[in-house]
Parts: sequence; C-alpha cells; structure tokens
Amino acid sequence: MVPMSEADLYDYELPEDLIAQEPLARRTDARLLHVCRGHGGLAHRQVHDLPEMLRPGDLIVVNDTRVVPARLVGHRAATGGKWEGLFLSADAEAGTWEILAQTRGRPACGERIVLEDRPGQFANVEPPVSLELLARGSGGSWVVRPTPQEPAQALLERVGRVPLPGYIRGGTEEQGDRERYQTVFARAAGSAAAPTAGLHFTDDLLAALQARDIGLARVTLHVGIDTFRPLSTDRLDDHRMHTEWCECPAETVAAIAEAKARGGRVVAIGTTAVRTLETAAQRSPVGAVSSWMGPTDLFIKPGFLFRVVDCVLTNFHMPRTTLMVLVSTFASRDLIRRAYEEAIRERYRFLSYGDAMLIE
Repeated sequence: MVPMSEADLYDYELPEDLIAQEPLARRTDARLLHVCRGHGGLAHRQVHDLPEMLRPGDLIVVNDTRVVPARLVGHRAATGGKWEGLFLSADAEAGTWEILAQTRGRPACGERIVLEDRPGQFANVEPPVSLELLARGSGGSWVVRPTPQEPAQALLERVGRVPLPGYIRGGTEEQGDRERYQTVFARAAGSAAAPTAGLHFTDDLLAALQARDIGLARVTLHVGIDTFRPLSTDRLDDHRMHTEWCECPAETVAAIAEAKARGGRVVAIGTTAVRTLETAAQRSPVGAVSSWMGPTDLFIKPGFLFRVVDCVLTNFHMPRTTLMVLVSTFASRDLIRRAYEEAIRERYRFLSYGDAMLIE
C-alpha cells in the first residue's frame, strides 16, 4: 500500500455534474452550508439568510478587486498556429505585460503573436494588436511587449475575453458572463479570476446587512491563476505560492479595531480576503494590525495562527489545492471533510459559480 502524502489529505472525489456551469438567476438564492467550529454542527441555509446568521456589530470584509478581460486568443504570426494566453499584469513604465501562454510547439524570444479582437464588438479595427515575446518570466510565464503601446485596460477591452476557469464550459465566454463573473463591489481592476465568494452578494443583501448593524470594509487582492492550481508537491512545505499584490487600507484597519472593541467578529468574504488580512497582520507588531500594501505569497497551512479573521464565507474548492488547505486549517481537516461529504450528498453546486459555506 502506497503511504499517503500530505497533499493526499486534501483530496476528495468531486462529481463532475456538481460543477456549476452557470450562476443562479438570483445570486442570494445560492445554498449556504453553515459550519460551526465550536460543536462541529452542519446546517443548510441560503445566502439571503446571512443577515440573521451574523451578529450586530460583526464586520464583513470583501475583496474589491475587479476582473479584467484577461483571456487572449490569437495565432503565431510565423506559423499561423492557434495560440491562447492569459494576461497577468502590466508594467506601464517598461511597456510590457506578463502573460501565461498555451500553444503547440515551442515559441521563441522575438516571435510575434497576433491577437483576435473580441467577437461581435470590434470587427475590422486597425491596427491589429500583437505581442512580441521578450523573455521567460517566473512560473512558466512570458514577458511580452504589446503593439500598439496603449494602456493595458484599453487593449484588453478590445481583445480580452472573460477569464472563466476551464471547468466552466471549457473557459468559453457566453453573453452575460462579463457582469455575472464580477462582484457588485468590484472597483480596482487587476484580477485574472474572480474572488468567487463575493459573487453571492447583491446591493439588496449589503443593505440588509447594514440594517442589522453589520459593517462592511474592503481589501484588495488581485487574484492570479496560481491561486487555483493544484498542490505541486507531496509535502506542503515544498509548495511555492505565486506572488499576488494586495492592500489592506488604513480605513479597514480602523474598522477592524472598532469591531473587535465592541465584541464583533471579522467575517472574511473569501479566501483572498483571509490572505490579505492575515498578510497585513503578519507584517504588523504582535497584537495589532497595520495597513499594508505590497506582494504576498502567504500559504496558510496547519500550524498557522489566525490573528484577524473570526469567520469565513467561501465557495467549495477543487481538491488538492492550497484553498482546501486554508479552509481545513481554519476549521479542521476532519470538519471540512465532513462538510464536503455532506455538500456532495445534498448535491450542492461546486466551484466558481456554485454554492458556499459559512465557517464560524
């Protein structure tokens, strides 16, 4: 019998038919599995029940990152071969982008990629957008120079598609995805994927929370594709996280201090909010949280001491991922295993467009 590795402890069998392909017509109708760390209880609710499930004085913290149309489609100028890529970030000063790319063969430095305009909206626009491959980046990425030299957001609006994960219709964008794959509080453009727990919120739900004296604060973490990748090693300590940019502003730090002072809890909406808050805490004096802006590669795994977050609202994640490790560390591996078994038995909808759970 092959001995079980650390990564195997975060594996489970996900039925393919439970992977949600479309969001619900009303975001707050999503099911919500209530997971209690205190007594290990599980209860079935819906997202619109959240105002009565939380306590007056609690503070929810959302990730206000905005998803950019990061999926790129085109062809290699030299061979005509099909090419697909994913925009990760831009360096405005250098006039370069960092991207991930997928194509047959082995592209070389100096090669040019011609991008296709987004269907139905920018037909026959000249000149075409192209990318010159300059150098290999970290984690298999490429550094490229786009032509024409325009702001990245303007070019992406012309050539970019919604960066849906491959498990949703093979990543193919459909009408409505531009709005549906975006949170209602999105404002800071920069993510290659949505902070999916935030997709359940509506303006009406936020108003209902406010009416219950439940506060709202914001952080920003620009989600990179590495967030969702499977564990790459058997030992957790050997897995290396991709760096993502995040910010915990001073007003959020003040809101946290006020909530804690009145006995309220900090409720992180999604794992990206968890990582941002705990990154800020790690870079602050013990017993305090200071504002923070910069890169994070925080991997929350067993032994981690949570200094800020009291509750987490999160979607159901892919097996053998750092996200499974995070929620299992926040609760316990046994409790999360039971919660996932219950969700599968009750046919919850999984992953980005799926249902959620509240861990408190």
